[in-house]
Amino acid sequence: VHLQASGGGLVQPGGSLRLSCAASGDSFTRYSVAWFRQAPGKEREFVAGLKRSNSGTSYSNSLKGRFTISRDNAKNAVYLQMNSLLPEDTAVYYCAADAASLITSSLWQPRYYGYWGQGTLVTVSS
Repeated sequence: VHLQASGGGLVQPGGSLRLSCAASGDSFTRYSVAWFRQAPGKEREFVAGLKRSNSGTSYSNSLKGRFTISRDNAKNAVYLQMNSLLPEDTAVYYCAADAASLITSSLWQPRYYGYWGQGTLVTVSS
């Protein structure tokens, strides 16, 4: 499966963005999917994950309540709605997928994902 992330940009603190991850080559419903982010000089960080066949979601504890992951099967896409954005949310955001049915603790780990999108930059600044 090929992943294409989009929707990043410059937003003011307190604003919102919706990131999209479009899949081609296979149905997204067959994959566990997640969003990760990486800020300059920092390790890649789990943001939110969606288990295969919509069997559950998981969020980073520090982001829960502001970010929402969702899937649109008809469009073969996964979204990340980000609200109340903060300057520390500035990062390159990546979508990732794997055909395995990942348990929650594995969703959080980049090493379990075999497919990655190219990343989309989100900058939160006034």
